[in-house]
Amino acid sequence: MALKVGDIIPNFVSNDGNGNIFDVANYVGKKPLVIYFYPMDNTPGCTAQACSFRDQYQDFTDLGAEVIGISSDSEKSHEKFASKYKLPFILLSDNDKKIRKLFGVSAGLFGLMPGRVTYVADKNGKIVLIFDSMMATKHIPKALEAIKKLV
Repeated sequence: MALKVGDIIPNFVSNDGNGNIFDVANYVGKKPLVIYFYPMDNTPGCTAQACSFRDQYQDFTDLGAEVIGISSDSEKSHEKFASKYKLPFILLSDNDKKIRKLFGVSAGLFGLMPGRVTYVADKNGKIVLIFDSMMATKHIPKALEAIKKLV
């Protein structure tokens, strides 16, 4: 079942690109979150999206928010992707697709490719925006606009 605006983001734990354990519970209650699901590291759209979040990351952190990217790629893939493009935000590995299922992110493009969906949650974990679009770079201004409304 897909999450809706007004729902609370589910609890989840994963490994980040540095092999550290990430627990969303350590962030909820402290800061707004931008959680974006993307299909795959090092593809043209996903690279453009990640680099756009990178280029505006300071804008998000200045507003007190944290950005988290999630795909089914391995930790090693995330580590290389983050290093290659100097990505300052958290990348999480969801290789068993459990987090994607928790959020209800469906497969895009006729079920052939994982969907591209961005969730913005206030500091208490309440979802204020869900943006579902394969247009990779459209996610960043939508997410930033939603964060600005929270502050």
